[in-house]
Amino acid sequence: AWCGRDLSASLAGVVAEEMARAGAVGPAEGVGMTLAAPTLLAHGSEDLKRRYIRPTFTGETSWCQLFSEPGAGSDLAGLTTRAERDGDTWVVTGQKVWNTSAHHADVGLLLARTDRDVPKHRGLTYFVLPMHQPGVEVRPLRQMNGHASFNEVFLDSARVPADHVVGEVGGGWTVALTTLAHERRLAATRRGTAATGPGRVHREAAEESAIAYAPYTWYPQRAGRVDLVVERARATGRDADPLVRQEIARLFELALSARWTARRAAVARATGRPPGPEGSLGKLASSNIARAASRVHSLIAGRDGMLAGSDDPTGGTVSEIFLSVPAVSIAGGTDEIQHNILAERILGLPKEPDISRDVAFRDIPQEDPR
Repeated sequence: AWCGRDLSASLAGVVAEEMARAGAVGPAEGVGMTLAAPTLLAHGSEDLKRRYIRPTFTGETSWCQLFSEPGAGSDLAGLTTRAERDGDTWVVTGQKVWNTSAHHADVGLLLARTDRDVPKHRGLTYFVLPMHQPGVEVRPLRQMNGHASFNEVFLDSARVPADHVVGEVGGGWTVALTTLAHERRLAATRRGTAATGPGRVHREAAEESAIAYAPYTWYPQRAGRVDLVVERARATGRDADPLVRQEIARLFELALSARWTARRAAVARATGRPPGPEGSLGKLASSNIARAASRVHSLIAGRDGMLAGSDDPTGGTVSEIFLSVPAVSIAGGTDEIQHNILAERILGLPKEPDISRDVAFRDIPQEDPR
């Protein structure tokens, strides 16, 4: 009913390979297909599905994610952006940050507070926010690696139709967990359109793919570029250094064990189990691998690692790795959050004390995000 074949999610890779082999253009790429569509399928009303899933699939509608705030990153449930009902619309005021593709998105996945008189997790509502309207201002954020892949979004009495609530009013936390589970599982699988060829269809698909993946051009460096380690060690003659060889072996041990763990998770999904804590395990593993790879690259490059651009023998790749790797421990849920999820949901350890869980949100002391 929603542009699919009702096949197992485990066959997605096979379908992509076969479409590429046939020279066909696949579904649109970006936040819409990876986060918005799965969330709407799980929690959206029939009207929202009819309105948005097919245009998302074809690329007519593009999306961004509006979750994090300056004062609510790791503690997402502590967000302060508020939405108040006004007739047939909700009026939204607040600020969001780290919003990829917000500068060209048509709609956003918005999490906002609709009730301050209940505990923080129960006062949230999940919306589909039209981005092209008065009251929505998007500003780019410049990163230390020179890229500007993210934005901050200011909401000043922006309006959301009442029928654009995903799930139940006050039930936004449950919907958000679905989005976050898909985000962690798919964070390492971003790739551009594989099909290439002459003609308008392929040309337009390539142009759309370039726009969708422009913010992610530095993501291979963020992951540490394990694939370059052996090549760089040989090129610099450091492959004969026992310490370097030992660190490379440790790095590949981490990378291979993470790959096998990911395969086990894929088998679990093939049996119909939804994304779960294994996404946090993979996310944490990617952070450890990236940091280990950065350390190995620094051993190999030595002082040359401080060079950038044309001065760097790698064209600036190694210095970009050093400046980009710290982001992997923050984006998509910090390492500390992943540790908590694994401790509580897999090991069964008690939750961290949090007095704010059981009191009304308005009674929680608020920090000034400035």
